Amino acid sequence: MDDPSETLVPADALGAAIALGNFDGVHRGHQAVIESARAVAEEYGVALGAAVFEPHPRRFFKPDTPPFRLQSNRQRARALGDVGVSEVFEIGFDAAVADSTDAEFAEKVLKGTLGASHVSVGADFRFGRGRMGDAQGLAALGQQLGFTVGAVAPVTDGNAKVSSSAIREAIAAGDMPRAADMLTRPWAIEGEVLRGFQRGRGFGFPTANVALGAYVRPRLGVYAVRVDTGDGVLLPGAASVGVNPTVGALPEPVLEAHLFDFSGDLYGKTIEVELAAFLRDEAKFDDVNAMRRQMTQDVINARRALITP
Repeated sequence: MDDPSETLVPADALGAAIALGNFDGVHRGHQAVIESARAVAEEYGVALGAAVFEPHPRRFFKPDTPPFRLQSNRQRARALGDVGVSEVFEIGFDAAVADSTDAEFAEKVLKGTLGASHVSVGADFRFGRGRMGDAQGLAALGQQLGFTVGAVAPVTDGNAKVSSSAIREAIAAGDMPRAADMLTRPWAIEGEVLRGFQRGRGFGFPTANVALGAYVRPRLGVYAVRVDTGDGVLLPGAASVGVNPTVGALPEPVLEAHLFDFSGDLYGKTIEVELAAFLRDEAKFDDVNAMRRQMTQDVINARRALITP
């Protein structure tokens, strides 16, 4: 197997204690793995790193799978930084990595490329060709290669495991409080504001339109949102996620966010929209006047939702 890293690891990052996984969401379960690596980093006096796969292995093995990501790579890197990770290593997941044995991956990637002094994984972590390797096997390989291994038990929420899959299910159901609880932050979509048909402006509700791209599709409908336009200040608003059936259905759902009491030009800017609360399902109205009346009520409901403790 060739070296999967296209860039050399900086000398000061070699020997880090690493949390290894996909970390899509950097949720409470992921944070437990990172905390395990942090404890060792502090004990060894080394950097705390996270090694992630790019593209996500699911996308590699099933390229036609529907969009499922919880975060963009930028969001993931920020979330990892927020929990104290100083080095993020992207492992290029290609055919060579997919076909490597567990021993080859441990030797060439974890030890050879990253020079890891320690690796923390979830107790159910699997790796290598055909998912042949597990946490116990990684610990044995680490003993041979000179790095320690920590296996972290799943974090549960009641009787349910906190996982990226569980968060996707919550988002698909419109259960934003549950998703936020597992993530430890509101779920947010980040993207460039696109120029749309400007129909909302004509109705008195100008919107910032963002393509959903690789994000998991949330329940179609209207949400109370908070929007970061790039300066770190969260502005209140209401947003629809859907295909606009009343004025001409779109081929793919789009996020359209209306910011309250905002008049700036956001076209071409990258914004991040936190979906705070689901308000109602997407609906097709008899005419635009009925839609305008409902949009007025949506704004009232969103304002109320955003001030509710």
